[in-house]
Amino acid sequence: MNTVINPAYGQAWRRLKRRPAALIALGMLCLITLLALLVPLISPFDFATPDWDEIFQAPSAAHWFGTDALGRDLLVRVMWGCRISLLVGLAASVISVLIGVLWGAAAGYAGGTTDSLLMRTVDVLYTVPFIPLVIVLTVVFGRNFLLVFIAIGAVSWLDVARIVRGQTLSLKNREFIEAARALGVRDATMIRRHLLPNLLGIVIVYATLTVPAVIVFEAFLSFLGLGVHAPLASLGTLVAEGAHHLKSYPYLLTIPALFLTLIIVSFGYLGDGLRDALDPHEAR
Repeated sequence: MNTVINPAYGQAWRRLKRRPAALIALGMLCLITLLALLVPLISPFDFATPDWDEIFQAPSAAHWFGTDALGRDLLVRVMWGCRISLLVGLAASVISVLIGVLWGAAAGYAGGTTDSLLMRTVDVLYTVPFIPLVIVLTVVFGRNFLLVFIAIGAVSWLDVARIVRGQTLSLKNREFIEAARALGVRDATMIRRHLLPNLLGIVIVYATLTVPAVIVFEAFLSFLGLGVHAPLASLGTLVAEGAHHLKSYPYLLTIPALFLTLIIVSFGYLGDGLRDALDPHEAR
């Protein structure tokens, strides 16, 4: 039996193209990603090597964004920060979405005792103070780069599970599900081939909106000194470093803060555009 997918993603793309704010946001994210990948490769400056003769140089033709307290080129540092922040945001969001989708789909499709048990577990986990928990994990296991996005992703899946469970409850009694069940399709196959494809739209939207939240969370941890360790730097780390020199060298704070803001705002507009485009009620 062929998989039934709703909504029609070709129509969703045409609706998205009618939303200039979302397209501008998508273009901005693509541009920042491209710069983050290319600038460190073509720049003559290294993101980690100090240059004691170039300490606190203001933005100039030689150093477009200036230099930091160790004489390192801020342009290269900011682009590396964009790499780390985007990687943490995307990786943690993937982990969050995977756990949340599997948990919510299983709860919604199974129903009954299984549903109650799984969702009561979610309710209990909601009461756990996750920011202190992540801080404890980073302190106990060290400031490991992999641990940062694993810890964030592992504690940010609860909202995804609730949303997916609600959508699954509305889908599991639809005609195509009943037809597949009448043909003897097994539960695991039903979830994989019929439920998950129809949940793809809302999952994409939520993942797009989760990325900026994760980036802000990582920036908060980095601001506290619990994020990635030197010489690597995320945008949150650069903002924290710039805050110490705000009065004398404001560019050290304003430039990475500007890129952090652009990324978060762009993901927000893109998520709003995708939500409207993937909503079949928005079709005209």
